[in-house]
This record gives sequence, C-alpha cells and structure tokens, in this order.
Amino acid sequence: MKLLLVANPCAGHGRAGRLLAEVGATCRELGLDVDTRLTEHPGHATEIIESENLAPFDGVVATGGDGTVFEAVNGLFRNPAGPAIAFGVLPMGTGNSFSRDLGLERGQVREALELVAGGATRKVDVGQCLTGDRVLYYLNILGLGFVSDVTATAAKLKILGNASYTIGVIYRTAFLGTFGIRLELDGAVIEREATFLEISNSRYTADFLMAPEAKIDDGLLDITLLGKISRRRLLRLFPTVFKGTHVQYPEVQTFTARSIKVTSDQPKILTPDGELVGSTPFEVRCLHRALEVFG
Repeated sequence: MKLLLVANPCAGHGRAGRLLAEVGATCRELGLDVDTRLTEHPGHATEIIESENLAPFDGVVATGGDGTVFEAVNGLFRNPAGPAIAFGVLPMGTGNSFSRDLGLERGQVREALELVAGGATRKVDVGQCLTGDRVLYYLNILGLGFVSDVTATAAKLKILGNASYTIGVIYRTAFLGTFGIRLELDGAVIEREATFLEISNSRYTADFLMAPEAKIDDGLLDITLLGKISRRRLLRLFPTVFKGTHVQYPEVQTFTARSIKVTSDQPKILTPDGELVGSTPFEVRCLHRALEVFG
C-alpha cells in the first residue's frame, strides 16, 4: 500500500515531529510505502494535497491535530480528482476530535497505522460550509458565538493542551453576551437569542462531548444551541459538557438537519474544526458518506 503522509511537525507542541521516526519505522514494519511531506506554514497541508497527483497513492494520511485534518480534508475536496482516495488520521495534536469517533486517542501511532494497513474503510459524512465566496469542508464541528471566542483564547494557550479550552471558557465568561440568530433547518425557521451555536458531525470537540448523539455516517448534522444564560449559570453547567449531559438542561436546545442556513443580527466569526475562518451569514449541508476513511 502506497500512502501520501502529510505531517505537521509542530502539532501537539512538536510531538508530531518527534514521533516521525517512530511513524516511519512502524510503516516499514507494516509494509506501508510512505511518501512523507512536512507542512511549513498554516494552510500548507491543503496546498500539498490540492496540487498533488493522487493517482499513484492508495490513501492520504494526516499526521497532527484537528487543524491538520481540516486542512487535509479541504485539500482532498479541492483536488481535481476529488475525494476519491481513502483518508487516514494519525492523532498527534492538541485536539484530536474526529479520531475519537474512529476509536483512536492521541499518540496512538501503531493503532492508527494498523487501521490503515488493515485496509478496511468506511464512508463518513462531511460538513460543507458556504461562507461569503468560500467553500469549506469539515469533519468535526462548526461553531460561532461564545465558542468562537473560547477558540480564539485557547489558540493563544495551546502549550497547555486541551486545558487551554477550559481556561478559555472561564476567561471568556467575563465577556458573556448574546446575539440574535435565525436558523433554517431543512426549511423550518427558528429564531432565537443565542449564546452559541454548534453544528456537529462528530461527537467531540477537544474534551467536550458537545453532541453526544451525533453519528459520522447518518446523513445528519447535530445542532446544539445555547440560549440566554447568566455567567453563574454557565459556569455551573460547564462541567456537564465533558459528559454530554448539558443537552438535558432547558437553556440548551438540540436539533438535527441535513441543510442549515444561518443569519445573525451581527457578524459572527466561524470556527470549523477549531480554525477561525468565515463568518455569518453562511450555509451548511451534510454530504452523506462523501469521504472514505480507514477504520
């Protein structure tokens, strides 16, 4: 099996770079022929995969965290051949949300490569987001509002790992506010005052079980909407998101849909898979089983 392995050596505070020798040795042991490309700047994984002739390869494997996976998936969908090649993940970043739905935890190099070497694949859904003149693809989650503010804060604290998101929540609570939002969910209109909105394909974002009922191959996106809430109440409910029980509280509403249109009464930055890109208004649709993944 011949693979294009795109690695972000800086992912996980350099963990991915330090483990590249182990990755290479394990690939040789498992009989995997790997062509490794290292990313050098943000967006580079997208550039590498988008411009690569993928015909000689049996699969593309992203080595890094959620950001590397996001870039790699966008590269696959922008490649002239489209996502007609199997995709794998070596989870080595700060957040490794999508890999959890494949049964992989951070740093499980051998386990991830054994999945690839086994050759078994499954088709999973992909979120397609149209924002302005851009088309973005994501596997995990797309958020706006308070969650985008938390992401921006956590990005400055990545050295602390997933704890950076918890610190981000506590810090951004001091600036808590709401905004008006209008959702069209498969044509049905919902208008609310919101603190945040998350549109999930997979269950996790970092250590947060944001969408406990989400499935990566059911043709639906899971929507989590937090309405108006006080700072004290938010901090009291915050621990419940680690177990997914936040969805049981009246301030939280959940929906599922295949096609979603979102407008807000003020521009809101989007966070697809933890990246800060795009803004309201936007549209999202679920591309049902549009990507073949090892696992």
